[in-house]
Amino acid sequence: MSGNQYTYDCATPRTRLERLLRERELRRSNRSQHSNEKVRDGNREVDIFENGNDLYIVGDDWSREEESVEAIAAARALTYGYERQEGQSSKQRLLVVANRLPVSAFRKGEDSWTLEVSVGGLVSALLGVNEFEARWIGWAGVNVPDEIGQKSLTKALAEKRCIPVFLDEEIVHQYYNGYCNNILWPLFHYLGLPQEDRLATTRSFQSQFAAYKKANQMFADVVNEHYEMGDVIWCHDYHLMFLPKCLKEYNDKMKVGWFLHTPFPSSEIHRTLPSRSELLRSVLAADLVGFHTYDYARHFVSACTRILGLEGTPEGVEDQGKLTRVAAFPIGIDSDRFIRALELPQVKNHIKELKERFSGRKVMLGVDRLDMIKGIPQKILAFEKFLEENPEWRDKVVLLQIAVPTRTDVPEYQKLTCQVHEIVGRINGKFGTLSSVPIHHLDRSLDFHALCALYAVTDVALVTSLRDGMNLVSYEFVACQASKKGVLILSEGSLGLEMYAVEFFQRERIK
Repeated sequence: MSGNQYTYDCATPRTRLERLLRERELRRSNRSQHSNEKVRDGNREVDIFENGNDLYIVGDDWSREEESVEAIAAARALTYGYERQEGQSSKQRLLVVANRLPVSAFRKGEDSWTLEVSVGGLVSALLGVNEFEARWIGWAGVNVPDEIGQKSLTKALAEKRCIPVFLDEEIVHQYYNGYCNNILWPLFHYLGLPQEDRLATTRSFQSQFAAYKKANQMFADVVNEHYEMGDVIWCHDYHLMFLPKCLKEYNDKMKVGWFLHTPFPSSEIHRTLPSRSELLRSVLAADLVGFHTYDYARHFVSACTRILGLEGTPEGVEDQGKLTRVAAFPIGIDSDRFIRALELPQVKNHIKELKERFSGRKVMLGVDRLDMIKGIPQKILAFEKFLEENPEWRDKVVLLQIAVPTRTDVPEYQKLTCQVHEIVGRINGKFGTLSSVPIHHLDRSLDFHALCALYAVTDVALVTSLRDGMNLVSYEFVACQASKKGVLILSEGSLGLEMYAVEFFQRERIK
């Protein structure tokens, strides 16, 4: 059930590795044939690449990064067999639909907005899909109740090829904070449903589920408004599991794909969800369903066969003659971007400062969102146990933990933050000295250049997720380790996707 069998080209190499290497060589070959010049656009410098009749503009704040090979494969799989109609653009139109847009909006006045590029794995992976004429549809992360604000934001986002979905505060609370993050997120990561009073949980679940369906319908309405014949619609993540069904009810000829960026649990775990059957059937309305790994795809097919009683095939799931294709498409990063960054003067200065700061000590690094599934408390407690059992290492090693705050208004995440701070303080008080402490903990993200420098000086990277779907830290660490050649330690819950990073970069270095 690999993603390779759905690619558009029958001459694609048989193995995944061969295809990755071939795509890489083709991109390099194409680059050598393009004209490339730098121009100024306001305060920023951009690159212009010309290839035949196509023009690509690449800038720091809205970059068209090198394509994620597997993301491209998934998009091509959706367009397989489609022929452009006479008079249509030579580029396939791709409508990317996600809960959040790749930019965040901040209101400056009644009709003026500031837009900032968002961070995250989904944005990093999909901004590189530049062989399609892409449009993003999603929520801008802000409540805009007035018509003037909605019109001005829509106009501002149009310049970034983005189309907003306007959700009010109550919908966001019930749909996003409620059903998505209180029900689906924990369940898909094997944490189970929230344990509360049964009656209260039932009432809460019903209202949250209703809001979830309403929000998905609002996304579908916006997609249908902007849909043109021949467009491919690519829906993303557990926030939009109802969207494929809603879209097919508008027009069953739409090309619709759905991709999950988290693990998909085993059928026995998924069976505990009250709305399990309705969600599965809604996803099966899509033409192609994608996951990061073969295991997640297999779990989905198993859930369809055991819960819905449908037939699973090597290609996917069949329901009364309709086949929904299911495949694995692990995402990647623009590795060249990290490798090039190591040669920048500001990164070299950062590296020099870090080496001086931690001279004589081995550096262990963790970079995570402050989330229950990332295993941050377990990582820190394991480090404490290491110091207890190996006293000779107490002045020779330091743990740097970058913990990016997330969902700060959710009580469970607030408790987690307090727990981590308490553990870090206790360990530093126990093993620290007047001149140094064993753990440096930061409750914030680092800018790109500082992060690359940190990766470059790290001796041991710790990726300790309890259960994870998309974690690109291992890719980024390995990309920055050409000279250091440090150690990457993966927890069992992280082994699924991260091992692709090790495999890929090993082959890159051999070449």
